[in-house]
Amino acid sequence: MKNSFAVAQLVILEMYRRKDFYVLYFLTVLITGLMGSVNFFNDPKVARYLKEICLALIWICGAFIAIATTARQIPAERESRTIFPLMAKPITRGQVLFGKFLGCWVATCLCLVAFYLFFGIVAAAKEHDWPVGIYFQAWSLHCVMLGVVIGMTLLGSLVLSSVAANITLSVVITAGILFVGRHLNKVAAQMSETAGAMVSGLYYAIPHLELFDVRDLIVHNWPLIGWSIWGIAVVYALVYAGMLVLASWLVFRRKSFQ
Repeated sequence: MKNSFAVAQLVILEMYRRKDFYVLYFLTVLITGLMGSVNFFNDPKVARYLKEICLALIWICGAFIAIATTARQIPAERESRTIFPLMAKPITRGQVLFGKFLGCWVATCLCLVAFYLFFGIVAAAKEHDWPVGIYFQAWSLHCVMLGVVIGMTLLGSLVLSSVAANITLSVVITAGILFVGRHLNKVAAQMSETAGAMVSGLYYAIPHLELFDVRDLIVHNWPLIGWSIWGIAVVYALVYAGMLVLASWLVFRRKSFQ
């Protein structure tokens, strides 16, 4: 694992040298600060609106960081031709690929720590409360969900011809699963038998990313999720992420860089 950890460390360092995270973090702080300074007719529920806006920004920024960072990993190595000396070292393609995945995932989760810390400060300033348990559950579920997205984007970077196409397709698929995926089974029930079977099969095949969206629990100050349910959700995401990394490895091991 030393080789994979070394690759992951390089990915993390590269990400923090870029300005993507800093720009998105500044925009989140700025928009949240502006919304928090507005007094909506002394509405006592303004804290909920503010939390909802801030969490929505965190989800958008987290998805962008995960997809954009992952999509350029292999293409950047190929374009700069650093993939050749890397392959010449005593390191396997599987170790390189896992290191890329691990580096993107860890870097994204560290970014989310900064985002959720800011959110906790904003929420505490309005409600004078710091529910650490639900914040940890929200952050951890968000992290494993983005692990699936990173695995999907990594696979796309090996299949698609350009970074822009991969980013676009990954964003469309992620948004489609989050907003439409949960309704596919209902749509299948209203279709013909053949088409309905295909849509129903798609419903059971896709990773249901919406299951990890627990923003409503934080916004409405609801109690913690049962830890057994939380554990099942984490395992569910890790299994999907693992299958996507495995599929990426199967493609990568046969890919020629001549």
